[in-house]
Amino acid sequence: MGGREHFLDPSKIHQKWDNTLPPAISIDPGDIIHCETREVLNGQITPGCDASVLLNIDRNNTYPLAGPIEVRGAKPGDVLQVDILDMHPMGWGWTGIVPGFGLLPDGFPYPYIKHWDLSNGKTAELKPGIVIPLDPFCGVMGVAPKEKGEFRIRPPDSFGGNMDIRHLNKGNTVLLPVQVEGAGFSAGDCHSAQGDGEVCGTGIESPMRFTLRLTVIRGLQLDEPRFICNSPINRNVDTKGYYCTTGIGPDLYTNARKAIRYMIEYLVDQYGLTKEEAYILCSVTVDLKVSEIVNAPNWVVSAYLPLSIFTKS
Repeated sequence: MGGREHFLDPSKIHQKWDNTLPPAISIDPGDIIHCETREVLNGQITPGCDASVLLNIDRNNTYPLAGPIEVRGAKPGDVLQVDILDMHPMGWGWTGIVPGFGLLPDGFPYPYIKHWDLSNGKTAELKPGIVIPLDPFCGVMGVAPKEKGEFRIRPPDSFGGNMDIRHLNKGNTVLLPVQVEGAGFSAGDCHSAQGDGEVCGTGIESPMRFTLRLTVIRGLQLDEPRFICNSPINRNVDTKGYYCTTGIGPDLYTNARKAIRYMIEYLVDQYGLTKEEAYILCSVTVDLKVSEIVNAPNWVVSAYLPLSIFTKS
């Protein structure tokens, strides 16, 4: 059957993985579902609020996910194909530095927040002359895990979840291994922009409306998620080249930290940003890449800064 459209009530959310949760809605394979979710802290952050709010986060009131969505007939051993049809930020967003969180917690022991105006639906301005193209996606897409019990949303796993893959955006496709009858698909934690790595711990966290098509592929055994990009992955920024820093050594995590520290230093020195603004900018637009992992004992991590975000010479 399939092909029908459904609108999921925005109040139908959950905030833990649990395969015993009743479905918020049941659909047929091939149906389209329209969803709406709040930003990752479920309304604890409001436009213009002070950074001190980040010191008192209720961690039991985070990650409001649309779902679970039952896809009739899906069963373990199948794959749920999620086609991302549309993503619409709802006017505003935020990026924050939370003490003790992110890639460089030792360098930023205090809260900081940037509120973004997303009202034009296309770009967000860090400050005059630095403009970030929006490329919204769901940070969380997953099916219900096979294990019994309640699990936090934050760590991803074989069922998907909080993968924060910024290329899971409009026009692309996610393949998730079904682990329970009906799949129990959920999505949320939407970002309007993010660099690969999300280094300060947050992208542009945004309330979002999004539209997905859910299809079942029978008998395709996958151990972990896969995804298909149907267009160039950096289409919004890949126009003026990149400035790149590297971290080199025997540990990829340490190398990533070095590459981002060097990029922060560059942004402060060359563009007059505060180090907090530079860290935020790295989180929402700089891409971390493993450039080399075969020349033991040292590996290379590179940080790519797109120069197209700078609108002034």
